[in-house]
Amino acid sequence: MIGSVVALLGAPGSRTANSQSYPSKAVTIVVPFPAGGFADSFARLLGNRLSERLGWTVVIDNRPGAGGNLGAAAAAKAAADGHTVLVTTNALAINELLTKDRGFAIDDLKAVAIPAWAPEVLIVNSKHPARTLAEFIARAKGRSISFGTPGRGTVAHIVATYLFTQLPDIEAVHVPFQGGAPVVSALMGGHIDLAGGAAVGYAAQLQSGDFRAIAIATQQRHPQFPDVPTYAESGFPGFVVMNWVGAFVPAKTAEPIAIRLNEAIDAVIREPEVQARLTSLQMEPLYGDRASAQAFFKDELAKWATMVQAIGLAEK
Repeated sequence: MIGSVVALLGAPGSRTANSQSYPSKAVTIVVPFPAGGFADSFARLLGNRLSERLGWTVVIDNRPGAGGNLGAAAAAKAAADGHTVLVTTNALAINELLTKDRGFAIDDLKAVAIPAWAPEVLIVNSKHPARTLAEFIARAKGRSISFGTPGRGTVAHIVATYLFTQLPDIEAVHVPFQGGAPVVSALMGGHIDLAGGAAVGYAAQLQSGDFRAIAIATQQRHPQFPDVPTYAESGFPGFVVMNWVGAFVPAKTAEPIAIRLNEAIDAVIREPEVQARLTSLQMEPLYGDRASAQAFFKDELAKWATMVQAIGLAEK
């Protein structure tokens, strides 16, 4: 037991020695998706507060492409000194099985913190008559519909694909976009029938009434969406999905630096102003140390591998 504690924290004094001079320059948060989506919204909220706690500028670097793999690869190959932090989503775990040639190995990164999550929702334009998933399905039977997501391999893609594989009377065409913002534009313009993704990506439109959520992938109805039925209520038990956002660094980053980052992020998440902002974005805080973040991520790798294989999306 004592050996395990020493291994985690390092030799006596090593944590102070390694983290005392960190950071020594600006910290770059790499977001592997376009501006305006789930990960980007959180990264900007985090960056503003993290810069005050770390005492250095925090720069947001959006590097979209390949379902999040381009930005993740750039972060994985960065100097392992804690000055480059990847802020990404479930996509990192999903892509492990979905795409073989990602430009990096999953072991090139390690989780620092999993500080927030948002419910997965299905959205229609408010002009659509359906108010629930059951109503949408009833109207869609016998015809073709299109559903938009922030990209192939995203949580929205896998969840919606799994749903429509169970509905043989509906021909569902997936329309992938590069991030959440283009999905919003497409649904607003009536170019797609349905959209899926983290609630945060549609927060403004849900609050304005332009969009309507018709299903939510939580165990019970979410307090911020009390009128939105769960998937289970719509006849699809087991649709419970946590859309998380996490912070990662290159795997060789010294553990004291990773712990320093974890503590700084955790402190930011506990700020009342930040929690209020998370609520306004339909997000919820999560707390945990560096080790629990890594354990959580390993569990997610196993879970999403099972789901990707179940719907036949795994790359051969």
